[in-house]
Amino acid sequence: MPPPVESHTDQQSAVRLLAAICAAAQPPADDKVGADVVGVLRAQSRLQALDFWIRYPDYLANELLNGFEKTGSKDELELARRIFDDREPDLRRVPMIRYHFGAFEPLHNPLSILRSRDLVRQHRHGQPGHVTETWYLLTKSGRAAMDDLAAAAPELAWYRDRAAVASRVAGGAGGAALKGRQYLQDEYAATPLKGMIPSIAPRVRERLEALAEKADG
Repeated sequence: MPPPVESHTDQQSAVRLLAAICAAAQPPADDKVGADVVGVLRAQSRLQALDFWIRYPDYLANELLNGFEKTGSKDELELARRIFDDREPDLRRVPMIRYHFGAFEPLHNPLSILRSRDLVRQHRHGQPGHVTETWYLLTKSGRAAMDDLAAAAPELAWYRDRAAVASRVAGGAGGAALKGRQYLQDEYAATPLKGMIPSIAPRVRERLEALAEKADG
């Protein structure tokens, strides 16, 4: 029997996306996007890549292990261990489908929830029928709402915390580069088009234990 995965509603997806936008949005260069806009996340591809790492804690843990191997920071190793100790790859995974450019899910419904409350706005560049890039504009109300949600319950604070980790792992890379990193995992790359991207938890757990043993030795 496959491990349980988290079912999700549009409301839960809205919280997750709000957390990702709050974590990764950069301060606006000027007030032309709106005086009450406190952050801008550029490109749907970047938002989708961040969302993937929140939805697949095993892939996020693998990125943390990559960071540990590069820097030797035991904080990365311990966070990866915590992800597995808390059974996040089993209990928090929300599967995504692989399309031509990687993991993807339509964002219209959850973003509509955020837009209807003026927590996030969208600014599309290009012409109707040929949008070249979408910006997600985080308002003061959106940041305050995420703070309130995180303070209300540990289950909601988890979204904020894991979005912060995903944003840190992503650094300043664009969406295409982030999806390229995700494609480095054979299981992801081998997923048939419109197939569900599988977990890599067993392999990452083995890697974690091997690195932890080496670090302790």
